[in-house]
Parts: sequence; C-alpha cells; structure tokens
Amino acid sequence: MDVALDVVDVGGRTGFGDLTLAAVASAAGVSTPSLYKHVASLASLRRDIAVRAVEELVRATARATVGRSGPDAIRALGHAIRDYARAHPGRYAATQVAADPDDPEDAPLAAAGADAVAVLGAVVAGAGVPQDRLVDAVRILRSAVHGFVTLELDLGFRLPDDLDTSFDALLDVVVAGLVTLEPGD
Repeated sequence: MDVALDVVDVGGRTGFGDLTLAAVASAAGVSTPSLYKHVASLASLRRDIAVRAVEELVRATARATVGRSGPDAIRALGHAIRDYARAHPGRYAATQVAADPDDPEDAPLAAAGADAVAVLGAVVAGAGVPQDRLVDAVRILRSAVHGFVTLELDLGFRLPDDLDTSFDALLDVVVAGLVTLEPGD
C-alpha cells in the first residue's frame, strides 16, 4: 500500500487515475503477478488507496481545525485541504472518489467519506450556518476549495500574482457567503 501511495503521488494529479498494477510492481521491484499475494485486483487497490487518502485528509483537517471556530476554522480547513493536495496530489485525486452505496465493498470508503463530511459540517456549523443549510455550506466550501486546488495543481494560474493571496481571498469570499446563509424554507 505504501508503494502504491507513492506511485500515485509521483504521478501527480493524474497519478490515481493512471495507476496500474504494473507500475506498483515496478516500483516495488517485483513482478506484477507477485502483487496478487497482497491485493485482489486493481479495483480493490484503488478503493484501498481512496480510503487511506480520505482518512489522511480527515486527520489533517481535524488537526487543523481543533480548538478553532467560526471563520478562523473555515480558513484553517481550507488551508489544510490545499496543503494536503499540494503535498499529495495523487492521493488528493483519490479523495474525490465517492463510495457506491450499493456496493458492500465500498463500506470503508463510505465510512471515511462520512467522517470527512462530518468534519466539514462541524466547521461550518461552528461558523453559525443554520442546521438545514449545512449540506449547502459543505458543498459550497468543498467546491470552492477543490476548484482552486485543481486549477493550481494543473498549473491553471499563470499570472505572476501570488497564489497564497488569491487563495486567502477565495476563503474570505466563501466565509463571507457562508456566514450569511439564512435558514431554508
């Protein structure tokens, strides 16, 4: 698993999607058939990578936000996601895989995903977002941060202006919007 995680990250943002058993075997210095002693299939390896990546991201976001609340916690969460994505671009791509609710083998991924959503939900709730708008707030925050991070990893920002300043501005705009969400109908 550790070798596969490294292969995914070395491949950059597309490392997860481009993962092959042959690449993992090569990096491990073994033949591809030898991997079947450790993994059932490429699909199961991908699922295990996704679970591990989501669990790592949950730990990173929880650490970054513990003891914080309100806008400060939202900003810390955004920075933790961005930092994780920059340090582990392939793993970050794996965190975007959603569990299939009809596949029992996806139960660990579903549980990890629920933990990730719980952290995000707690952070936005702590900023005063009404309970009935938490799903909206989580989607807004996740979409904004993911969009920025994806563009950054894909080298989509070529202007010479500082990306950190732009990311902080994005978080300021998201925070300003989230704290004004009114209860739904």
